[in-house]
Amino acid sequence: KSVPPAHVQTGSSASQRPTEETWGSLPHHVVLHIFQHLSLVDRARASSVCRRWNEVFHIPELWRRFEFELNQPATSYLRSTHPDLIQQIIKRHAQHLQYVSFKVDSCTESAEAACNILSQLVNCTIKTLGLISTARPSFMDVSQSHFVSALTVVFVNSKSLSSIKIDDTPVDDPSLKVLVANNSDTLKLLKMSSCPHVSPAGILCVADQCHGLRELALNYHLLSDELLLALSSEKHVHLEHLRIDVVSENPGQTQFHAIKKSSWDALIHHSPQVSIVMYFFLYEEEFEPFFCEETPVTHLYFGRAVSKDMLGRIGMNCPRLVELVVCANGLEPLDEELIRIAERCTSLTAIGLGECEVTCSGFMEFVKMCGGRLSQLSIMEEVLIPDNTYSIEQIHSEVSKHLGRIWFPDMMPTW
Repeated sequence: KSVPPAHVQTGSSASQRPTEETWGSLPHHVVLHIFQHLSLVDRARASSVCRRWNEVFHIPELWRRFEFELNQPATSYLRSTHPDLIQQIIKRHAQHLQYVSFKVDSCTESAEAACNILSQLVNCTIKTLGLISTARPSFMDVSQSHFVSALTVVFVNSKSLSSIKIDDTPVDDPSLKVLVANNSDTLKLLKMSSCPHVSPAGILCVADQCHGLRELALNYHLLSDELLLALSSEKHVHLEHLRIDVVSENPGQTQFHAIKKSSWDALIHHSPQVSIVMYFFLYEEEFEPFFCEETPVTHLYFGRAVSKDMLGRIGMNCPRLVELVVCANGLEPLDEELIRIAERCTSLTAIGLGECEVTCSGFMEFVKMCGGRLSQLSIMEEVLIPDNTYSIEQIHSEVSKHLGRIWFPDMMPTW
């Protein structure tokens, strides 16, 4: 009986041979997963490989999240989204966009291009919107009427916005009213620091109507007793994060108001877990209204020099403090102030000191009082002053012992 050659397959064995897989025959969901990890340029190139990949390129799920990068080649090294692709997105995928951000350089032309795109998103259901300037002034140099007109197109048409980041923009009170009128049931996060055309009444309107708001970032001049009470109403959900930027551009020309302790107390009673973050960029003479009474701040960052008196007040009146960063102080040791902070701020877990002075003994006392709860301890070696009890060399081992882990002071780079 003859036997077929080894290289010749019978009909049954040939039918059992698996179909050969190719890149073009990969299932849609596999190609989609690959595309989601590619940059936009690589994704567009891949879409020209075959018809199947081109179909995946236009699947709505792939266009839910998109960042428009708008930069001027003459002034920026950053890559920019090609104009042809922008028009394709607007024509074919505007209704699919849900998580949208615009990253622009400092040129007014880039910000105007972003406004032009916003004004065309009339058939969108955007949930998150971010306007990001990689450098100032950007959006602030755009005509306010042009910016507001473009922004309100999104506010009116989306009706499901939950997260908005519009720092350093000319947004104003009327446009916030449009936002509230169309998205009050869905808005949860609003970041709008450095928006000079918004008044306390404008942000109060948001707090009064958007009862689901969980995160808010604003400048101190917008903070008021009325705003804190609105955020504390029974209708309002528990606030989770409140960021406040306290900035002075012209020393001695900005008057800062005080917030009543009763208003802070109402907020904490309503939202006991809220994180209150304050960034200070003030001159020493401008700190007078702050921390004279108990303030429930949890995170404090000082970008300019802060006085011993102010640090002493923080130790007395900030019992919820979790993190403290001091950029600079002066030439007087901060031993007493740090020890008071360690004693009274029992939730403190992170501290950073820049151009300050602390004796090694005072620093060790601070570390002993805080113990292992300090998860972050960043101190420049130049800050520590050796004394009769401890030298710089001894500090490393002693602090490590109390923290329960190896610790070294930070070193100033030599370059």
